[in-house]
Amino acid sequence: MDRLWQVRVPGPLGPYARGFREDLLRQRYSSWTVIWDLTVMRRLSDWMTAHRLGLNELTITQVERFVRAERKARGRRPRGMKQLVAYLRGQGVVAQSAPAAIDELGKLLEDFTIFLVEERGLAAGTIWYYGGIGKRFLKRVITRAGKVEFGSVTAEAVRAFVIGESTRRSVGSVKNVVTALRALLRFLHVRGYLASGLADAVPAIAKWHRQSLPVTPQDGEIAQMLAGCDRDTDAGRRDYAILVLLTRLGLRISEVAALRLDDVDWRAGEILICGKGNHRDRLPLPTDVGAAIADYCRWGRRESGSRALFLHARAPYGAMASCTIGSVVGRACDRARLARIRPHRLRHAAATALRQAGAPLFEIGQVLRHAHPVTTAGYGSINVLELVVAARSWPGGAQ
Repeated sequence: MDRLWQVRVPGPLGPYARGFREDLLRQRYSSWTVIWDLTVMRRLSDWMTAHRLGLNELTITQVERFVRAERKARGRRPRGMKQLVAYLRGQGVVAQSAPAAIDELGKLLEDFTIFLVEERGLAAGTIWYYGGIGKRFLKRVITRAGKVEFGSVTAEAVRAFVIGESTRRSVGSVKNVVTALRALLRFLHVRGYLASGLADAVPAIAKWHRQSLPVTPQDGEIAQMLAGCDRDTDAGRRDYAILVLLTRLGLRISEVAALRLDDVDWRAGEILICGKGNHRDRLPLPTDVGAAIADYCRWGRRESGSRALFLHARAPYGAMASCTIGSVVGRACDRARLARIRPHRLRHAAATALRQAGAPLFEIGQVLRHAHPVTTAGYGSINVLELVVAARSWPGGAQ
């Protein structure tokens, strides 16, 4: 497109315009996106000229000032700033406003992260969540001087924190908070910050099991979700393969997001799954699942430097995160005109299908890769439709 080369960037950012253009094209952005991002680069360069800012004075703070000025003048945030700032940072142009000093809390949380990686072997998403809960708790025992007062970490402080969190969270969310808090307290004790362990001081969260019958998608509803994928498009082929993995193998969305091209062994007919705690298991690859993945890889997956199996359908074609995999399920429900469900319900549906096919509990647990049969018992429960055949008619006829 000729217009691609007609966007001129005068001013201090001019020497970087050609490299920015080539970087966007290398990432397979569309021509119109490249034109728009170059236009934003030109406006930033003009803004720097108007404010007499040199390249060595462009910091994140100044970029934020530019964004506020653009929002005020045009009514919205300029598109393409993420790509522009990332490129300029890579070129050493945009620097932080000031070197970020690592305070005591930051150093402590950094050690906590290392502990979770090396000692516990937790997944990245779990580590991120535990770190956030740990930061919320430790902020309550920080002095005005920015020091962490470990003497204030008492059983009373622990219970008060959990009670405070319970007022604004669901039962399941509070249970996750409790788990993260116990991990933090064990870390503080093992590392010598606390003289005695307080993990047992964390109150347990009561949750009655089987309060209601589970709402699990039926075979017809899953068929509607699969049929709603337009397999003539790249995104449709990708979404179909993702849904087949979720419904046939009962994978978690984090496990689907973690799949890489090398994890599919076509000759052996197996697929390598990286599950909780970074445990790796090989599962048989059913024919329909393999066909869906092969169709996506051959016709729907764009060329990219990423080895992740599932990529975004739009440039820069990076790996999909767990939340994006969850969005695929939500959009499939919308297309099928079904009420949106949590992606984990598809894992329950896979277990239900195995149970209805006559698979014993331990085999279902092997497919779902559960460590304990008690965990598997919560999957594949009897639903309302199955109870209908066992219900006796009301005496005296229907009321």
